[in-house]
Amino acid sequence: MLANPAYDIALVADQGKRDAQEDAIAARFFDALDAGYVVVADGMGGHDAGDVASGLVKATWQTELDGLLEDGGCSDEQVTERLTQVALRTNDAVAAYLEENGSELRMGSTLLGVLLRGKLLNWVSVGDSPLYLCRSGFMMQINEDHSMAPMIDAQVSDGTLSEEEARTHPDRNQLTSVIMGAPVPKLDCPEAAVELAKGDVILAASDGLQYLDNDQIQALANAHKDHPARDLAVALVQALRAKAHPDQDNITIAVIKPLNI
Repeated sequence: MLANPAYDIALVADQGKRDAQEDAIAARFFDALDAGYVVVADGMGGHDAGDVASGLVKATWQTELDGLLEDGGCSDEQVTERLTQVALRTNDAVAAYLEENGSELRMGSTLLGVLLRGKLLNWVSVGDSPLYLCRSGFMMQINEDHSMAPMIDAQVSDGTLSEEEARTHPDRNQLTSVIMGAPVPKLDCPEAAVELAKGDVILAASDGLQYLDNDQIQALANAHKDHPARDLAVALVQALRAKAHPDQDNITIAVIKPLNI
């Protein structure tokens, strides 16, 4: 008898208003282990390099996590170390590509890697690709934002900037850490896993999702809480298309709903 699937997952991607798709996304689940992963990579560097960087990050993550889970996974005590190692290997892959193809190329990618083991969620992230947890009608970003946005938003709290000035600040999306083959300044990989609860929804995305504000994303998640993951993923993309922002970035979203909690 086949085991019931542990998660309902949907992956969607849209080019937005950009000339090329530089995001990459993948997922794989091992039902016998009640475990799986999602990876999102948001490339940067233009036509010649952004999709290469994100593709390298995605492919390296897949190779490493496939090997880990095919070997039976790892213990709770090993998770943070193993995910950190995988993140650094994605950086090594970009460095090797640059060494072979020309170090003058400017290319990089974010990394958002999610590991699910039963009720437990762990992640490693570099850059500004958000990981949201929707629970009991509320939504929160649970990974660090490695961009200037948190520092700019702090200036709203202390009265230095207005909300509108912060929202439109030209440095808002400047990254403070990225996978680009050089030393990685910041890497978010908490030791404590998030224990998932019945009804939770996880969103792993590129920052193209954030052309919707948090209230809009939360409202759609609440409206689709009893629907398949695919319905919410499609609704989010439709909302972004309807907004029709002239500079809409690439959109890549994974919607994950635990089923056996």
